[in-house]
Amino acid sequence: MDLNQFKGTGVALVTPFTKDKKVDVEALKKLINYQIDNGIDYIVALGTTAESATLSMEEKELVKKIIREENNGRLPLMLGVGINNTAELIKTYQRENFDGFDAILSVSPFYNKPTQEGIYQHFAALAKASDLPIILYNVPGRTGSNMQPETVVRLAEDFDNIIGIKEAAGDMNQAMTLIRDTPKDFLVISGDDMIALPMVLAGGAGVISVMAEGFPKEFSKMMNFGLSRKVDEAFALQYKLMKGIDLIFEEGNPAGIKAVFEAKSLCEADVRLPLVEATAGLKSKLSDFINTLK
Repeated sequence: MDLNQFKGTGVALVTPFTKDKKVDVEALKKLINYQIDNGIDYIVALGTTAESATLSMEEKELVKKIIREENNGRLPLMLGVGINNTAELIKTYQRENFDGFDAILSVSPFYNKPTQEGIYQHFAALAKASDLPIILYNVPGRTGSNMQPETVVRLAEDFDNIIGIKEAAGDMNQAMTLIRDTPKDFLVISGDDMIALPMVLAGGAGVISVMAEGFPKEFSKMMNFGLSRKVDEAFALQYKLMKGIDLIFEEGNPAGIKAVFEAKSLCEADVRLPLVEATAGLKSKLSDFINTLK
């Protein structure tokens, strides 16, 4: 496959809800086109930011269908597939419909806190079962355990269909170790918006971003500057976006980015419990930030 399709700026797409908490199909279509029209390179469906944990199986199938059909082959698509029961993950993979999707993003097992050997065997089992390319997802702030670089290198060397990692530990030293030690064509993708540019300048492949879906033109332009080594131009945009990155995570994800979408009349700010909608105070600060970019 062409690994270049997952370089640059990917977005972890939200699932928009109506005021009565149903999946808002029309808003989802609008969001997909907003990403495509504003310079995003690929879309990630049903990741953490999509509130996948509070979607039913029927809703997940609906979201997949809408994204696949509305995208209509215009951008590469990645699908989030990850649970902390390895046997159930394989069953889930085997019954999933991956038509229209180019790769899967699979989070490291959460809550169980496995050893590095357990993490390795979990992803080895998935790699043996999968016909699709796999992007590992390391996010220790959510999973409770960190996938060490040595484990990632081992997986990258042992399985050709493990093509990259979304690295969201927020640790530049670990990110640089991954970039240095993994095979040359292995994609080290930032999962942390604040350090996405430094990671790219260190040799990373790009970002799977939350901030970028609310500000696709600005963020993708910054990443393109970084990939082409236009450092001054890239950091000029980074410094403009930093305040917004802090704000969208101030009350949790995706409450903040959905408030951005509400301010831009793209979808409602509603989320599902146990998450709660962004406060009026945060919405006001985000509106002020949006105005600074006009």
